[in-house]
Amino acid sequence: MRFEEKLEETDKGSLWTEYCGFLDLTIPEFMQIQRRLMEEQIRLWSNSHLGKQILNGKNPTTIEEFRQQVPYTDYIDYADVLLQKRADMLPDEPMLWIQTTWEGGKHPIKVAPYTKGMLDTYKTNMVGCLMLSTSDGRGKFRVNPDDTILYGLAPLPYATGLFPLLLNDEISIEFLPSVKEAEQLSFSERNKKGFKLGLSKGIDFFFGVASVTYFVSLSVASMNKGGSGNKLKSSASISPAMVYRYMKAKKVCKEENRDLKPKDLFRLKGFMCAGTDSRCYKDDLEDLWGIRPMEIFAGTEPTCIGTEIWSRNGLYFFPDACFYEFIPESEMYRNMDDPSYVPKSYLMDEVVAGENYELVISVLKGGVFMRYRVGDMYRCIGIGCTADETYLPRFEYLDRIPTVIDIGGFTRITENSIQNVMSLSGLSVKDWIAAKEFSENNRPFLHLYVEMEEDSFLSNAITIDVLKEHLGVYFKYLDNDYKDLKRILGIDPLEVTILKCGTFSRYQQRTGRKMRRMNPSSYDIRELVNLQNEDYRIIGGRIR
Repeated sequence: MRFEEKLEETDKGSLWTEYCGFLDLTIPEFMQIQRRLMEEQIRLWSNSHLGKQILNGKNPTTIEEFRQQVPYTDYIDYADVLLQKRADMLPDEPMLWIQTTWEGGKHPIKVAPYTKGMLDTYKTNMVGCLMLSTSDGRGKFRVNPDDTILYGLAPLPYATGLFPLLLNDEISIEFLPSVKEAEQLSFSERNKKGFKLGLSKGIDFFFGVASVTYFVSLSVASMNKGGSGNKLKSSASISPAMVYRYMKAKKVCKEENRDLKPKDLFRLKGFMCAGTDSRCYKDDLEDLWGIRPMEIFAGTEPTCIGTEIWSRNGLYFFPDACFYEFIPESEMYRNMDDPSYVPKSYLMDEVVAGENYELVISVLKGGVFMRYRVGDMYRCIGIGCTADETYLPRFEYLDRIPTVIDIGGFTRITENSIQNVMSLSGLSVKDWIAAKEFSENNRPFLHLYVEMEEDSFLSNAITIDVLKEHLGVYFKYLDNDYKDLKRILGIDPLEVTILKCGTFSRYQQRTGRKMRRMNPSSYDIRELVNLQNEDYRIIGGRIR
């Protein structure tokens, strides 16, 4: 029975239990589900050709043996099978393949197979997210078949394209514009069409990558400028109620000396966001729409694994999507410094409030990724919540692991990709570090600290602007996702600081160690910058 039919025939309490009942679980009950599904997955995966290839003769029969005998994995462990879509090697038959960026400049894409069991679980959990996005307390939700949702998602084969595909299997919510039409439109055309349809039909839901939804939301302000308002009032497709709401909002905006905001025209029931850096945009999105977005976490390899609830006070993990392990931050760094060291991991019933963890997943229901280091960092912000009457650990998504710089959910910048940019540029760069930093208005950017070769530095007197422009060209050339930051979001994420020759060697002499290239600590960066001679300065953007 579809969710839409259940809405008519089943009471809300039963629906809440079916789709959101995981919030009532105690930690032992959560772990019981985890262990049962993981034991099934171990048997299925171990008997597949892919599993046997990775197990290399081992035969674990329990979860404890599995964690002892099976190494952590990365995409490279699966690439030869998955990139060729070798379905005969997999634990279960894939129903479709999802695609995402692997590593800009080196590996263009990676793909992941989704089984029927994975898709069914994804579908159930997405319906739960939809319900929770409208909720202001346990058992309360407002979802109807005649609701509308603004289309702010990348289509298939990207993971976000699963949302409309699976949701339409369950309920006849109308996407604005329709998925079929949206796939034929450019990003800008899709936004304009979506808001135009929203003016006639209303908008009940909005879901998208946080950085994209923020950019899309700002476009509403343009409706209050130039001749857009007159066009709106005269358009036959706009409902009289919306024209009245617009005229009233325009008057309020004039009195308050501000631009039009989406909340002046639309009354969202539910607002969902996802993607890296969501926390940088939540406050602004709440101001624009009058409702705080509910963060969910989903990815190509892990599927949909977690969601906030009505209090917007931390992510709860679904028990049936993946088996979760957590590597403490200290163990992760020890492994980064010594690749031969195997970091310890802990299960959901062993995490500690206040600690940061790298997430490790084993995808259930016939998934291929086992003990997979997906590359995401979380902080456990609490065990249960008295106000919400929950018992499970709550998490805050922090960022990608330190070896990857992700800006707004668009990039996968690594040491290898930056080194390729440096090589292709032909610039005489002697050494560099890269850090993800945040502007005064809490927007992320990539900050390169560069030391030039001494001879090139003195003869060419390279300016920061020239260096920034030159490197930016090659980032766009190597990484299409980086290029999309400018094309879609209209931002340039690159900042460059030129360090005096010898700065890196002086740092190493003073500290006795070499600085990490990717995302060194803010303390180390300050120490590096402070090593500049007192008489060293930048005048007019040129080194002096």
